[in-house]
Amino acid sequence: MRHFASSGEPSPVTRPEKSGWATVATLIPYLLEYKGRVALALTFLLAAKLANVGVPLIMKEIVDGLGVVLSSPEKLAFGVIVGLLVAYGAARLSTTIFTELREFVFAKVTQSAVRRISLQVFRHLHSLSLRFHLNRQTGGMTRDIERGSRGVSSLVSYTLYSILPTLLEISLVLGILAWKYDAWFVIITVAALACYILWSIAVTEWRTNFRRTMNDLDSKANVRAIDSLLNYETVKYFNNEEYEARRYDQSMARWEAAAVKSQTSLSLLNTGQSAIIAVAVTAIMWRATVGVANGSMTLGDLVLVNAFMIQLYIPLNFLGVLYREIKQSLADMERMFTLLDEHREVADRPGAPELKPQGAAIRFEHVDFSYEPNRQILFDVDFEVPAGKTVAVVGHSGSGKSTLARLLYRFYDVNPGGGSIRIDGQDLREVTQGSLRRAIGIVPQDTVLFNDTIYYNVAYGDTTAAEDQVHDAARMAAIHDFVLSLPAGYQTMVGERGLKLSGGEKQRVAIARALLKNPAIMIFDEATSALDSQTEKAIQAELKKIAENRTTLVIAHRLSTIADAHQIIVMDGGRIVERGGHLELLERGGHYAQMWALQQQEEAEPAPAAAAAPASAPALRVA
Repeated sequence: MRHFASSGEPSPVTRPEKSGWATVATLIPYLLEYKGRVALALTFLLAAKLANVGVPLIMKEIVDGLGVVLSSPEKLAFGVIVGLLVAYGAARLSTTIFTELREFVFAKVTQSAVRRISLQVFRHLHSLSLRFHLNRQTGGMTRDIERGSRGVSSLVSYTLYSILPTLLEISLVLGILAWKYDAWFVIITVAALACYILWSIAVTEWRTNFRRTMNDLDSKANVRAIDSLLNYETVKYFNNEEYEARRYDQSMARWEAAAVKSQTSLSLLNTGQSAIIAVAVTAIMWRATVGVANGSMTLGDLVLVNAFMIQLYIPLNFLGVLYREIKQSLADMERMFTLLDEHREVADRPGAPELKPQGAAIRFEHVDFSYEPNRQILFDVDFEVPAGKTVAVVGHSGSGKSTLARLLYRFYDVNPGGGSIRIDGQDLREVTQGSLRRAIGIVPQDTVLFNDTIYYNVAYGDTTAAEDQVHDAARMAAIHDFVLSLPAGYQTMVGERGLKLSGGEKQRVAIARALLKNPAIMIFDEATSALDSQTEKAIQAELKKIAENRTTLVIAHRLSTIADAHQIIVMDGGRIVERGGHLELLERGGHYAQMWALQQQEEAEPAPAAAAAPASAPALRVA
């Protein structure tokens, strides 16, 4: 089972979308970890708005005071004007100072929430089963995480820095208008606010579908782009650059159509908002002008009302944008939090103890396993790898060999009621996954490296190892001398997925990485399949030394590499069909003997001259 996609694994289940309130409720605990900072930030917010509302009040007194000075100039009245001007400047400065203090105090709350949520999602993704990661689309998922993290910051910023201050200021202004003037000022203001908010919400809700569609199409385009770039060589092999460009352009064309609809509908939203504001301000100023004309209001009152309306409606101009962005942030966060809701198919039981290997004997007890209910992969697989011994598993492609390694690593659990897998008598489902995987090292056939240095990739087997230990592991894997021959030595970058190295070089890095881990159990999944014959023999000698007194499971295709295993398991169609030693299986003349004869025949046939490699060709290369 080399590629599980061929095993018919089910696609991820589409989960119901969370409501906006549910998403906010998920976020609140992260913010409340800094209750002191939140309370202080809200205090600064209130102080900033009180100072801001005080500015028009002081301006009214200045205008009225100037009227008194002009009608009967007095030094005392002039001194009052000067004092009011100082107070006006202080109020304006206070508004800025308290606003900046609010942002200064709350910045750590916001960024800490972003960091902790991102870290939790990252950890959760690593805790999910292999089934989830084989079905995921990396480009779309990473874009969801990126937008979700940004959405947390945006939601908090828009709420604390825009929506909440505006609501607080509206409450203060309405209170002052109700206290100082007739009811019409409050009625007009409230009616305008209601119309403005209803219009903004209705149109924004309608437009949200366009934004959601844009997000989906953006993720799909990103998936196609990343998938194509990751498979750069395959694209080149088949001259499909234009085909990939057309597929990407098709996604971007659909995104463009949704983006145009979103932008044109924004014009309708802005026009309606401006009309509501214009009508409301005109009505308010008409009432104020009438009041000044009949003597019930002063010129200062006219200035005060005008200033209040400007202070209210300038932030309201952005209400539609803010509401849309908040809705978008909630949608982005929803998709990220949905990842946190992904079911952990393989999870540690509460209070599970750590695995404590003694001799590290492995026992597969009547194991049944299937990736989906209607397609079983393993049938009553029962065998033991004694402590310190080597057992090899062979069979045709698709016989279930590599599935054994996946189950031993507990990337999946065996079917309910389908037997068990034990190490020193301990059921793998009863111990922690961390302790289990610390006890096992693997050299896979398909080696994927980090886009980092050779040293980093070897040292990944034990991140606490000293440099000498890393070099020793590389020597045992017969790659140390090659690495030293490179201009940058161990600091040579291996490229995306290790593509700058040849298949054999990547496999030897994987061997060195597993050796550095120094586990109690070793799994070799066709560990030398990418090596040339000469290098394979050298590596096999090292692997035999490594396997001495260590429990080893070897999954092999080339039978000559496992001829001296203590026991050989032959699988076919997910079942064990033969078992025994190399000579014993040959004497039986069954599946193993047929496979051996076929491979001996293939090795005996001379390679075509055109395909044969030159005798002087180096065993290793840097691609």
